[in-house]
Amino acid sequence: TERFDATARTERVLPFRDPDGLRYELVATDRDMSIEPWDDSDVPAEFAIRGFHGVTLALAETAATADLLEVMGYEETASSGAYTRLEADGDAATVVDLHAVDERGRSGIGTVHHVAFRVPDDEAQTAWREALSERGYRVTPRKDRQYFRSIYFREQGGVLFEFATDGPGFTADEDVDELGDSLQLPPWLADDRERIEAALPELGAPKVAR
Repeated sequence: TERFDATARTERVLPFRDPDGLRYELVATDRDMSIEPWDDSDVPAEFAIRGFHGVTLALAETAATADLLEVMGYEETASSGAYTRLEADGDAATVVDLHAVDERGRSGIGTVHHVAFRVPDDEAQTAWREALSERGYRVTPRKDRQYFRSIYFREQGGVLFEFATDGPGFTADEDVDELGDSLQLPPWLADDRERIEAALPELGAPKVAR
């Protein structure tokens, strides 16, 4: 399927819904991806999911959000009907599609709570916090998430944005070759480990015929 009549890159999109009715898309793109596929998988490398392609924001009014994204370094690359696409430099998670809608969205099981954007370090984050505050946005104080530090604000369309630092990273409490082997919790959740683990479902990767 095609969302835009013409885009800067060739893309094929497979839309689908999850059991709760939420919309997703698998995107095949001609971008040169720096993210290597997981090598311990039944899925052939050429078909592997390499990361996030982008996010779609459903908004009653898109102009103010588009202006903010341009301040953040995004550029409009396509527009068709109710959709406007903005892109930033990079090879993954660089696309934001703005979808003009009449009805306000509702939060529920599986819905996205916020959209996170990367900043390299505390200094860059502080600079963005000051710049956003000067533009009238109510930005939270910095919050320590153990693996990164975050600030939050709502853009004018009502979507919650996060600016998160790259560091310290997920190797803050385990070696890189052990990542994903066990459930790691920050100190403020350590006392709830038993309850959290009991609530987690068993996961298994689907088998794919080669």
